Amino acid sequence: MTSLLRGVYDEGAEAARKEGYDMARFRKRPVVPEASRWWKNGDHPDDGSVDVETGGWTFLTEGKVVRRYRHPDVPSGEVCKQCGYIMHEHGWIDTPEGGHTVCPGDWIITGVKGEFYPIKDDIFRERTYANVLD
Repeated sequence: MTSLLRGVYDEGAEAARKEGYDMARFRKRPVVPEASRWWKNGDHPDDGSVDVETGGWTFLTEGKVVRRYRHPDVPSGEVCKQCGYIMHEHGWIDTPEGGHTVCPGDWIITGVKGEFYPIKDDIFRERTYANVLD
């Protein structure tokens, strides 16, 4: 952050303290993230999944953005409490915070640093984001 911007933030915090507030309030900068809806392995445009044939079977390679969900303590046939799909149909996405389960129907957004995050459909469409038409 430049010293000019740092000064603006510091001035805002100091003004709030003089008014008896413990914190200053800030407005979030508008960001227009890219997003795609995920339903199954290979759905994300950057996954790079391809069909591979081996031993008479064809399967889709794991995605680079959304990987297959695997957890030693969660059976693949267990039903997800959030969406009702079995866990075998879920994905996993690595995030700076460690990672998140991706339910079928979640949106995957690209953050300001190129990181990826899953967001539930109702939160994405009804509470947080609106479509930007080019």
